[in-house]
Amino acid sequence: MSVLVNKNSKIIVQGFTGNEGTFHAEQMIEYGTNVVGGVTPGKGGQEHLGRPVFNTVKDAVEQAGADVSIIFVPPAFAADAIMEAADAGIKVIIAITEGIPVADMVNVQAYIDARDCTLIGPNCPGVITPGEAKVGIMPGFIFKKGKVGIVSKSGTLTYEAADQVVKAGYGISTAIGIGGDPIIGTTTKEAIELFMNDDETECIVMIGEIGGQLEADAARWIKETGNKKPVVGFIAGQTAPKGRTMGHAGAIVGGKDDTAQAKMAIMSECGIHVVESPAKIGAKVAEVLG
Repeated sequence: MSVLVNKNSKIIVQGFTGNEGTFHAEQMIEYGTNVVGGVTPGKGGQEHLGRPVFNTVKDAVEQAGADVSIIFVPPAFAADAIMEAADAGIKVIIAITEGIPVADMVNVQAYIDARDCTLIGPNCPGVITPGEAKVGIMPGFIFKKGKVGIVSKSGTLTYEAADQVVKAGYGISTAIGIGGDPIIGTTTKEAIELFMNDDETECIVMIGEIGGQLEADAARWIKETGNKKPVVGFIAGQTAPKGRTMGHAGAIVGGKDDTAQAKMAIMSECGIHVVESPAKIGAKVAEVLG
């Protein structure tokens, strides 16, 4: 079992024929991901990368049975693309797009909350279940199948953690890049919960950043529910100055509680195995799974 995506997922690419959509769809297909088509309004009926192009997500759902969508649509139109996917009945929506206006995401969140679907992102690297489906922009060759789940706000640290886990002799069940924007579809806690309920996942790596309360909320939830599986945690941004955005739009220290040090202290108190450097993630996973 995996979470969110697997070999049976039927994936479409919104923004299929654009440069980004084409490049990453090609990589996903090469990886073995079951891409059943893509959506570009006005180009329905054509073929691209050997897959059908649809005018709407609704057409892709009805004609190709799509249940997962990955979005490579420019920021100004991305919110509409997300809501179109939700309205068409797509169950897992992965928004890669960076720079979607916060006001647009407020509307999207309300729209998503009223529907039976899961949004990952925006501004994220996507989701990968090694050997089954790569729905995102991550380098697939780094990821090997295994029993460690990864939840991360950072794209590059997702790859770094996966590489270390694999080199330590373990593998990845699924890796979820939740995105680093102020408003995202799936929180750290919600992603952790998916792994806690997944039979194949035995250990979870949780990578956070300064700013916001997502990691603290997740840590407290883990403690409240009884620390069912070991969690290794890391917070990026330990040297970041207050009041300045660092990298992601959500990575800004607003007060004493959302500094890296404060988050790491809360995580430790809640029973999470916190490492002070990303270089120690693999060794700590090996230690707790020992």
